[in-house]
Amino acid sequence: MAIEGLAAFNRKMRAVTYAAKASARDAVIQGAYEIADVQERLAPKDDGDLADSIHVTLPGGTTPPYSQPGGSRQAGPEQAIITAGNAKVRYAHLVEFGTAKHVNGGLFEGTQHPGTTAQPFFWPGYRSVRGRVRSRITRSISKAIKQAAGGR
Repeated sequence: MAIEGLAAFNRKMRAVTYAAKASARDAVIQGAYEIADVQERLAPKDDGDLADSIHVTLPGGTTPPYSQPGGSRQAGPEQAIITAGNAKVRYAHLVEFGTAKHVNGGLFEGTQHPGTTAQPFFWPGYRSVRGRVRSRITRSISKAIKQAAGGR
């Protein structure tokens, strides 16, 4: 016994899913660039290398080596990854969280390092914009679903 209208329903559900994913992907990318822009403005500007190392990896792309948080990894199909650091700038986490007093090794072995004060830029930049970005993604998905389903 066949259910009447099942094929049409399944087509509509596939269209809704496709539209929602495409819309979410676009909104996620836009939000990632917005967050990265705030982080770049908050980053300390000694020589500008740290701010320049903030990077948005688009869906399917691979993050730069030595980037924080997480190092080199691949973004999913509806995912954008924001990182700070690269092969030249390997100290983003030290600036973000600071360092404790310690005894140096290497060339200056035995000398005392006074530590550094944290200069947060990455996570405060993310937290300041995440609500607006999350709302935009939700609105975008809702609008795409309504349009694909034949609503308003």
